[in-house]
Amino acid sequence: MNVPCANLTVLVGQRFACVKIAGRANCNASVSFKTLLGELRQQGYPYIVLELSACALMDSTFLGVLAGFGLKANAPPGDGPAHAIELRNANERLIELLENLGVLHLFRITQGAVPAGETATPTALSPCDPSHEELTRASLEAHQTLMALNPENVARFKDVVKFLAEDLKKVR
Repeated sequence: MNVPCANLTVLVGQRFACVKIAGRANCNASVSFKTLLGELRQQGYPYIVLELSACALMDSTFLGVLAGFGLKANAPPGDGPAHAIELRNANERLIELLENLGVLHLFRITQGAVPAGETATPTALSPCDPSHEELTRASLEAHQTLMALNPENVARFKDVVKFLAEDLKKVR
């Protein structure tokens, strides 16, 4: 069964970037999401807001990608500006998932409207269509991240990681 990707819309201001995630944030969307956040960081946005009022659910792959960026955002800054990730309008289920995985502390949780910058422009992203190898690699890395961040996640995901690593060897 092919589950549709979450819809990602980007709003870029002078000092922040906001990504609105609508729908189910699943493995299929994780590759586009990871690429997008990497590009935003590379472009020097010091603050990233994820607007989640329309995000019903996140699977473990998407949560692992998110946690990886949360970890990077909380790393001590070098010469550049500090980065931060804010989760705005997350529902109780998403907060509970982040808490159960032991990664909630990586994010600032807020509610309310996103303050729009004077030059903010919304942009919808192209639909995602990652290859099997890209999906497998992203899922493997995401689950490894979750396991590294919280030892309790090892029992949850060790079989998934083993399966994904074996699958990735076959794909190469």
